[in-house]
Amino acid sequence: MDDVDVAVIGGGPAGLAAALWAGRYRRTVLLADAGHPRNRWVDHSHGYLGSDGVRPAELLERARTELERYPEVRVVRELADDVRRRDDGRFEVALAGGGSHLAHRVVLATGVEDRFPQVAGFFDHYGADVFHCPTCDGYEARGRQVVVLGWSEHVAGFALGLLDWAATLAIVTDGRRFEGDEHHREQLAAHGIRVVEADAEAFVGRRGELRAIRLASGDELPCDMSFFSIAHAPSNGLAERLGCEMAHEGCVLVDERAETTVEGVYAAGDLTPGIQLVQVAAAKGAIAGTQAAQSLRGQRGAATSPTPAPDPEAA
Repeated sequence: MDDVDVAVIGGGPAGLAAALWAGRYRRTVLLADAGHPRNRWVDHSHGYLGSDGVRPAELLERARTELERYPEVRVVRELADDVRRRDDGRFEVALAGGGSHLAHRVVLATGVEDRFPQVAGFFDHYGADVFHCPTCDGYEARGRQVVVLGWSEHVAGFALGLLDWAATLAIVTDGRRFEGDEHHREQLAAHGIRVVEADAEAFVGRRGELRAIRLASGDELPCDMSFFSIAHAPSNGLAERLGCEMAHEGCVLVDERAETTVEGVYAAGDLTPGIQLVQVAAAKGAIAGTQAAQSLRGQRGAATSPTPAPDPEAA
């Protein structure tokens, strides 16, 4: 099995940044990327300094191209479906396509999985005029008619927050009863936000030209942008297998150095607590990559790596 200093699992902004920075410390890095980024349906990614409005796929491709300049970093376009700690302290990373790799440190950047509305035409519009993140795409909703799909009590705050931009708002619960209490309903009503407890049948219009959401009754609720707030879950299976402690809602708990409660295992990006933005994920990945590399100072690490700097704490 190949022996590397750092195995990075996940090839989104967090994983790519972790691999880049660990490689810049001349540590050998294996990046396992399943190729299914969370925002793969989205036309534009907003707010990334110097790349506002760039297509997410282009942003990731730029990063992968930059990694090619570093001989220390190898990208494998495969899912890492198992990680375990060996008796010698190293980690064995198994790939879905077969084969395993040994690593002295692991960075988990496996992100989250969203639950999508079961409404006809959803993927025809998702990422162009249907979104899940108001912080990311709320600016594009300014002055527009917006419908929010969701039914939990949290959708009230979600919808109210969109008033930073939207001209009109309505909530469609897709046939479920709104789970908020009377206070939530009063808040929504006070700001002119209707709660429509009806089935959403289909998105009406072409991609980028959303006109309405058609209800099961046949009625059409006019809108030119939609958001959804249903559920998302951290992809924390590997973290659980390694024994990492979880924080709120299944996120992986990390310290200020991005290290989990399992020594030698780091985590970054949307898998960890905090605001979920591309630039934040990349920053967290940079921290995880540098800290994983620095933790190996004074240790030989992989045989392919150069002689390391001494551990300053042991000097």
